[in-house]
Amino acid sequence: MSMDLPVVVGVDGSEPSMRAVDWASDEAALRGVPLRIVNACLWERYEGAALAHDLGEPSARALPQEVVQGAVRRAGARHPDLKVTSEAVFEEPEYALVRESRNASLLVTGTRGRGGMTEALLGSVSLTVAGHAHCPVIVVRGDHDNQARAGRHGRIVVGTGQKTTLAFAFEEAARRGAAVEAIRAWRCPAHESTDHPLLAGEPARLHEQQAVEALDAALQDAPDTAELHRRTVEGPAGAVLVGASHHADLLVVGARRRPRHFGLQLGRVAHRVLHHSACPVAIVPEEG
Repeated sequence: MSMDLPVVVGVDGSEPSMRAVDWASDEAALRGVPLRIVNACLWERYEGAALAHDLGEPSARALPQEVVQGAVRRAGARHPDLKVTSEAVFEEPEYALVRESRNASLLVTGTRGRGGMTEALLGSVSLTVAGHAHCPVIVVRGDHDNQARAGRHGRIVVGTGQKTTLAFAFEEAARRGAAVEAIRAWRCPAHESTDHPLLAGEPARLHEQQAVEALDAALQDAPDTAELHRRTVEGPAGAVLVGASHHADLLVVGARRRPRHFGLQLGRVAHRVLHHSACPVAIVPEEG
């Protein structure tokens, strides 16, 4: 059953990936499922541990087994009763983690791996995994308190999407005892605006009302027990959600999966929040 599937976290020894271990450990404990820690890289396969040692590499790049063992110790210190399994595989991280997502309830990654990129930008591994995973993905990024348990804001923000995305947001909020803020962005097309002082507000009010109705329709099956806040905001959806992320512990958006489509399956909104959110982002696969 999916309820028994583990939370999987990808690690590479970088500090962002170790923070992802913290988040994934909390998630697994909240869900009552095992934690699976995976390190994937091609470095040892091509260079070999002995050659790397001769070249002085271990001082800069820990062996995969050492990375995994460190992550296991970190998870165990955070949740001593949590069942943890681990594996180091010699494969491209993107392929390994997407494959792992087939048998996971959730996949967690950090913002980036090793390299010169600043943490403000999302690394290619996390972006690829978020765009192709078969289960929800949480990218641990932004200004957060490094835990999936009750956060400092007590709020999960969700951009209205299909039922799977909304259900994920409500389930995550229930586990944490957090409120859900459901946001619908709207815009008034430029060709409908007018400079006439008596008519200036009419097109905007119409589009805002349509956004309110769409939000109400999307939330008609919301759990009665949920603390729910509804909000419509004028502006591009991506920018609106990035703004809302500053007072959220988790931002949840959907990403449509199209069969037999091999490109990055992330829409503009998901792509923007993954790069600019001030809090961790959950990407929930939706049927095309």
